[in-house]
Amino acid sequence: MFFNTGRFLTAFLGLTSQFLASPVSAFTNPIRQPGGSDPQLSYSDGYYYLLTTSWTNVQIARSTTIEGLKTATKKVIYSSTDSSRCCSVWAPETHLIDGTWYLYFTAGTSANLDGQNLHVSKGGASAWDDYTYVGKLSSEWAIDGTIVRFNTWGNYLAYSCFHGVQYQSLCMQKLGDDNVSLLGSIGVISQPLNAWEQSRTPVNEGPAALYIESTGKTYITYSANDCWTPDYCLATLEWDGTTDPISPDAWTKSDGCVFKGGVNGHYGTGHNSFFRSPDGNQTWNAYHATSNSAGSCNDSRYTMVQVMGTNADGSPDFGTPVAYSFEIGEPA
Repeated sequence: MFFNTGRFLTAFLGLTSQFLASPVSAFTNPIRQPGGSDPQLSYSDGYYYLLTTSWTNVQIARSTTIEGLKTATKKVIYSSTDSSRCCSVWAPETHLIDGTWYLYFTAGTSANLDGQNLHVSKGGASAWDDYTYVGKLSSEWAIDGTIVRFNTWGNYLAYSCFHGVQYQSLCMQKLGDDNVSLLGSIGVISQPLNAWEQSRTPVNEGPAALYIESTGKTYITYSANDCWTPDYCLATLEWDGTTDPISPDAWTKSDGCVFKGGVNGHYGTGHNSFFRSPDGNQTWNAYHATSNSAGSCNDSRYTMVQVMGTNADGSPDFGTPVAYSFEIGEPA
């Protein structure tokens, strides 16, 4: 799934890594600093696309290399003067569905965070095309929407919610055939009920889909703990492959964090996304972190990118956050 072993010769975080042929074929982290929170990075048609937010709009940048994203021009693809969705713009993601790109994002009012909700805009055949606002997705408070695809069940939207539960949890709902509406019941698939998910405030948020082709497994990574703590980390849910995805019984939670900070000067490592290398043989993890040892939820967070590996049982191996000075070969 993750590696073509003929391409990898040196050790990297206990995994394997591309041999760095020259500085021009490598990059160092961070990729976006400041303003690198809630990053989504994807690859399509020869370009890497990085989505971030300035809190009042959604910005996209593109480059043929990861290193090039550091200086790439940012294009605004969403902003609004509508008071209901003008502000606190978070967690933008683009997804290619049925040949068209869609932008899913969180937005609310300037007064407080009580009006946070999921919104969608429709683009074109390229991620770089303009996007037209379509509407609000959820009828209740919701943030951090992402698309999860199931071969037999269709496409679903996973997001962070308070749907009938005490703590900020993870919800899932069927995505309509138009890709801009939600259908049927809302399922709460994960709640922050473990001690390792409750630093300062119990939180589950920032879901992202991860598909393991070699094992046929589907995972959702999510961020646990309050982001104003250094304990903000990634954990996983593993789908059983048969049960309705909106059922909590369909998912098995990891036994603690699978990726966390506290090394190489990085803290609060979370709210990630995944992308595949151009040759399809590597899976890469894009996430945000902060250098503040107390944790941070503000614009000091930066975007980090690194390759992943596999454990002996075929499950994903996230490794540990790499140092700024570590040169990583551009995706193959």
